[in-house]
Amino acid sequence: MKPFTLPPLTHIANIHLQVPNLERSLMFYAGMMGFKEIQRGKAMADLSASGTDPVLIRLSEKPGAHPKPPRTTGLYHVAIRLPDRPSLARLFQRLIDYQVRFQGFSDHKVSEALYLADPDGNGLELYIDRPRSQWPRMDDMIAMTTDPLDVEDLLRQTEGNTSPWLGIHPATDIGHIHLQVSDLAQTEDFYHTLLGFDVTQRLYPGALFLSAGGYHHHLGTNIWGSRAAPPPPADAVGLLSFAIKIPDWTAWESLSIRLQESKVPIEHLESDKTISLFMHDPSQNGVELIVDRSSVPSKVVR
Repeated sequence: MKPFTLPPLTHIANIHLQVPNLERSLMFYAGMMGFKEIQRGKAMADLSASGTDPVLIRLSEKPGAHPKPPRTTGLYHVAIRLPDRPSLARLFQRLIDYQVRFQGFSDHKVSEALYLADPDGNGLELYIDRPRSQWPRMDDMIAMTTDPLDVEDLLRQTEGNTSPWLGIHPATDIGHIHLQVSDLAQTEDFYHTLLGFDVTQRLYPGALFLSAGGYHHHLGTNIWGSRAAPPPPADAVGLLSFAIKIPDWTAWESLSIRLQESKVPIEHLESDKTISLFMHDPSQNGVELIVDRSSVPSKVVR
């Protein structure tokens, strides 16, 4: 198969989580974190940072859903990216005020990150990027590290800010997603060789990081607790799928052909605004490749 590289503006568009109690999840994501509802159904809700499209988080309720079993594939964490330190610091302070328990704080040199979990144990990272010019490199890899974060300095960003809380910053997005996978070689074949992500770091034992457009990573993958593991059962809390936004029709169509030639089972999905390909990676994580319908040439009939 010919080499393929994703367009530079490719990014993670959204995540879809299965939760046992929609109201409890909305209390956390909307009430505490400040995401806004775009759409609400009987057993689902779509959230964004601005209150308008695009969707960042979709929650689907499955009453009685069980916690994700240990030693299964699935979500390690979803990384919510804020646009600047004051916005991250204000959200941090708000969650502290709500007595949310944090799991860790890291300076990755490319970013500053806070780690926690939602009420169902889904891993979350809240972070900001440092300027690309400051990202350390080692040969052709981005040399991310895991150093202690100066938490006190971050929280000082809130000093003197007396403006009312209006929710999470509207420019917040999904910066990356980190997956638990069963096999790193199969994962690299799928996301790098087939889909066209670039490998950005192999320095962490048992992990692989990939991105498009020179970003430090859009995808983190690891086998730290999931080597040769099965996917979680259908009634487990956690990741149902995540969406990768392809910025142009030509690249999306090329991926469609590559997937068909590789005999990857795919499902075509359509909405008023997007066209997508839905599939599962080798570890059975749901993956959706989406493109805006507005980018489809008029001569293409779908």
